[in-house]
Amino acid sequence: MLPRARARHRVNAEIADWGLGVLDLSARRFKEAADRLEKVFQGPASRDLLMRVVPDLVEAAVRTGEPDRAREPLAAFLHWAGHVDRPVATGLALRCQALLAEDADALYTEALRIQERHGGPYEHARTELVYGEWLRRQRRRTEARAHLAAAVSAFEDLGAELWAERARGELAAFGERGDEPRRSGPLTLLTPQELQVVRLAATGHTNKEIAAQLFLSPRTVGHHLYKAYPKLGVTGRAELAGIIRSPDTGHDD
Repeated sequence: MLPRARARHRVNAEIADWGLGVLDLSARRFKEAADRLEKVFQGPASRDLLMRVVPDLVEAAVRTGEPDRAREPLAAFLHWAGHVDRPVATGLALRCQALLAEDADALYTEALRIQERHGGPYEHARTELVYGEWLRRQRRRTEARAHLAAAVSAFEDLGAELWAERARGELAAFGERGDEPRRSGPLTLLTPQELQVVRLAATGHTNKEIAAQLFLSPRTVGHHLYKAYPKLGVTGRAELAGIIRSPDTGHDD
């Protein structure tokens, strides 16, 4: 194969990996997303492509509880965004900075303002989502609900069902299940947060990984599982997958 053709195929493969990484991110498979997107960022694709991967990599790294993995890529992205000087890049840069900031209000607000005019509905909805997640962690429930509900609505309009499901999962922590199908069986005995923890534990996530995703402590995750087991009639997490997939639950994750 000629060198130019080989290079083109490598870039195409990295674009595909980027897409798979975003799929992992939308489905809350944050570690898989971070690993895949980091590999793309370190690959041989053009600089413009590498920079476009960074906002997804930053989010995945933060949600995995490994923010240091995002710092070097973000520094490169901020330099690139300043050079291209486009509102779309500026909005993404602000969202990335907000994800790594302790006091993120002003950064998220400015990112949303720019993206409302220039970023397109998809990126605006993704910023609504991560802002809502951050507000929930800050226990600012009313504000968090508003941003998460806006994200759900926007993702549904776009047909981005996995992203909408992730946003609905955040709303579920407030006891709001949105348009989720009615359930029967033992899962109905769980609180919304217990249900989130059980779902993630059933797919093999550790307490530490669940804690990072839901903005809880590993100890709190363990407490939720301890409370959930007798409600579900199980004695440990190895039995959870069968409960989640059981036809009696009305759920087929």
